[in-house]
Amino acid sequence: MKNLKRLIPILEWLPNYNKSRFRGDFVAGITVAIILIPQGIAYALIAGLPPIYGLYCALIPQIVYAIFGSSRQVAIGPVAMDSLIVATGVSTLALAGSDSYIAIAILLAFMVGGIQFLLGVFRLGFVVNFLSKPVITGFTSAVALTIGMNQFRNLLGVDFMQSDQIQYVLEDMWYNIIDYNPHTAIIGIISVVVIIILRKINKKIPNALIVVVFGILVMRYFGKDFNDVSIVKEIPSGLPSFSFPEFDISQIRELLPIALTLVMVGYLETISIGKSLEAKQDEYKIRPNQELVALGLSNMIGSWFKAYPSTSSFSRSAINQESGATTGMSSLVSVVMVIITLLFLTPLFYHLPKTVLAAIIIVAVFGLVNIKEAVFLWKANNLDFWLMIATFFSTLLFGIEYGIMIGVGLSLIILIYRTSRPYVAELGKVPDSDFYRNRERFSEVIIDEEVLVFRFDAQLFYANSSYFIETLELMAEKRGDKLKLIVLDAESINRVDSTGVEMLKERIRYYQKRGILFYFAGVKGPVRDHLFRGKILDLITLDHFYMRVNGAVNYYKTGEKEYQNKYANYIHQAYE
Repeated sequence: MKNLKRLIPILEWLPNYNKSRFRGDFVAGITVAIILIPQGIAYALIAGLPPIYGLYCALIPQIVYAIFGSSRQVAIGPVAMDSLIVATGVSTLALAGSDSYIAIAILLAFMVGGIQFLLGVFRLGFVVNFLSKPVITGFTSAVALTIGMNQFRNLLGVDFMQSDQIQYVLEDMWYNIIDYNPHTAIIGIISVVVIIILRKINKKIPNALIVVVFGILVMRYFGKDFNDVSIVKEIPSGLPSFSFPEFDISQIRELLPIALTLVMVGYLETISIGKSLEAKQDEYKIRPNQELVALGLSNMIGSWFKAYPSTSSFSRSAINQESGATTGMSSLVSVVMVIITLLFLTPLFYHLPKTVLAAIIIVAVFGLVNIKEAVFLWKANNLDFWLMIATFFSTLLFGIEYGIMIGVGLSLIILIYRTSRPYVAELGKVPDSDFYRNRERFSEVIIDEEVLVFRFDAQLFYANSSYFIETLELMAEKRGDKLKLIVLDAESINRVDSTGVEMLKERIRYYQKRGILFYFAGVKGPVRDHLFRGKILDLITLDHFYMRVNGAVNYYKTGEKEYQNKYANYIHQAYE
């Protein structure tokens, strides 16, 4: 039963569900639905799809995630970023809004879900961790800016070009801004101002719903004065029918890069949101691989009911938690509200101005431009700051697909650089103690010219073995002929591969020829096992291994047999 609960997390909370929980979940579900319905319509337009598909996205994916998701408060559905990525990938294959475009977007959802599901089943969630936080910050900020700029065509009523390369959008806006529609711009700008004011007053106020109602009333009763304002018009009623996506091998091949981008972005959004909500309670823990399974099933099964790729929403998840949601029941309440809307309320959206939807999107996405994180990284870590900046401008200038590829590539390069050149330190003895500390940080430590204590703060493997040799040799050269003993403080070395073992053996032979002893201190059990299996004991004996640096230095200095017996016996016992 325990294993079944891990596979189907709804079984963890549903059997003990009660009325007191339902009150909070009901209020949260209604609140999220009030925000989700206008957002869904708006985000479908970003994706190049008819508005109804934004509501389809809010049905099955929410139900599936409520059953299989390990977070009980994350709100799943259409989001701005994924919608723009969909538009970027699918628009190269078909005309936006056409039947073939819709079919390809639904196929993309199935592909994204399939990849996420397989990653979760085979517990490969760690693969996505190669996207570091600076990369995510740069990428999301750039995508948010791109989404926002692309929506000015609807906000101002000008047919600006749409592109995920912002320089072309800005160039077109520069030349055509003079053609803006005054009526459209007035309604849109008023909507933006109202949303911002309401958000500052209280984030729980359904600002999206308020401006939607405002826009509908203006067009319904003053439509003759605003007949040049573009409206949503008819949204079909009814629930989506069941059908499998249309498979085309050539399309799958072309969609794969965009699908992989959506997999990474969607998963990272869900994990980051889930972790932030997890920290505010102690009832459940987020399980990354289970989240991949849940997202995968949400997108796959959702595609059978005409949903395009969906993931978790930052804003709706936060509102869900703040409104009192404690379980996935809130998502099910939201689904019921969407069903009621699809069956009975879609005619109400006929007069909804597209400029109001643009206002909702612009305010939402510009809030994702993370200037605070950029300032923090500038002060805390310059390398991470420039990584974020490179990803940001790559995404803005080259597009979403290339931006994420460049960000991942730079992350891997920096990872390789950092692991190939880890922190090293020469240690000295703290006066009147048995401790050894970094001489660069503790000026009062005692340095013995005959003894070099060398600390290597990383795993020892093929990528940094040459750096180990170089830094150790530089330190040894400074001592000259006075050097008689090298002690490797291995407390920070948690792994060593065959290249590392062979390099250590070569160094031991090298220093033996120069009459210099080579001792080890603080070697961890698994590392010691690798060293012994690598036949390092063919060159040195067990009395070259010590629990602490102080023991190694004292044995060298005093030559007392008790040190040899004490530490050699310990090593014998530990290895056996």
